[in-house]
Amino acid sequence: MQADDLGGMPDAVLVDARPYGAYSKSHIPGAVNLDLFAFHWADTTPSGMEALAAQAARYLSFAGVSAGRDVVFYDDVSGMLAARGLWLCRYLSHKRSYMLDGGMKKWLAGGRDAEQGTRAAEPGSLDPRPDMSVIAGFGEIRDRMGKIRLVDARAPPEYDGTVARAASAGHIPGAVNIDWVRNVGEDGAFRDPGELRAIYGEGDAVTYCHGGYRAANAFVAMSLAGSKPRLYPGSWGEWGNLGLPASRG
Repeated sequence: MQADDLGGMPDAVLVDARPYGAYSKSHIPGAVNLDLFAFHWADTTPSGMEALAAQAARYLSFAGVSAGRDVVFYDDVSGMLAARGLWLCRYLSHKRSYMLDGGMKKWLAGGRDAEQGTRAAEPGSLDPRPDMSVIAGFGEIRDRMGKIRLVDARAPPEYDGTVARAASAGHIPGAVNIDWVRNVGEDGAFRDPGELRAIYGEGDAVTYCHGGYRAANAFVAMSLAGSKPRLYPGSWGEWGNLGLPASRG
């Protein structure tokens, strides 16, 4: 959604998903802070994905996210943190969830006001109702390898194994590397749907990265391009520490 759209959503919860230090220095008036870097998950067993829903609902509720109420996430640009918040809401079947395109960068570039300090959030209530159509676990990917299209949203050195951030290095066999930074233009906003389609091609896919943040941005980008992606939240942080197959190069 665009900045001008906020005017028509006076009761929306506006969530600044950046770390507290960035939020306290300058944020959109009325926004509350929920550092989504602080919510990491690396267990995509069936019970782990069920627990993810319960914990995510509790965490988002701290910021006032509630069923039946709009929530808008933003960060510095159309980045990984706001996308993470949006994906978590979609996983919880909270459809009234949005991402502010361009984030703080585009907001300020438009001459809009900002404020400093903090704002206390009024806790909300959000039931965990997992939508399994937007998520994939390591078991499914392992068992259907070669039949699922995989998009690795990490930087090339992580993908090719030059940089190792887990017990094993490289990528899930068959995955294609599309660095998430390609999704965002110089103004901080997502590229238009046609450009994103040219980047990702046609068809659905499972996105992953190292911890499910960059992959969330790819999830949103592919959705804008008209696909129906899923996200593997455990990503390489889980896969690369389980002794599962890995490719390099």
